[in-house]
Amino acid sequence: MEQSKIDMFIATTGSKFPGERIGIIHSQLEKIDDKKFLSIQSAEYKSPTTLLIVSLFLGGLGVDRFMLGQTGLGVGKLLTCGGVGIWAFIDLFLIMKATKEKNFLIFTQIAN
Repeated sequence: MEQSKIDMFIATTGSKFPGERIGIIHSQLEKIDDKKFLSIQSAEYKSPTTLLIVSLFLGGLGVDRFMLGQTGLGVGKLLTCGGVGIWAFIDLFLIMKATKEKNFLIFTQIAN
């Protein structure tokens, strides 16, 4: 894989992944071919900022967790009204990291 393509991918989508995993992403991108790179590049990664905003306004209903594909946690938050607000408040601090981890999981599934 060309270094310029790798640098461009990391520059445009690096904020959607955990910072400590950028090195792993870089090394995996060096090993793949152009077909896989196209799949990786066209994957729909969630925006951590968007999920934070959703969590702020609809976190008590579990919408943020449903958007991450965590149906069980979404139902739990919905039925408990965000854990009587406590769970929803805590998720304001955790949702961005959870989103970045989910994006990294999507990346690794495509890259391998």
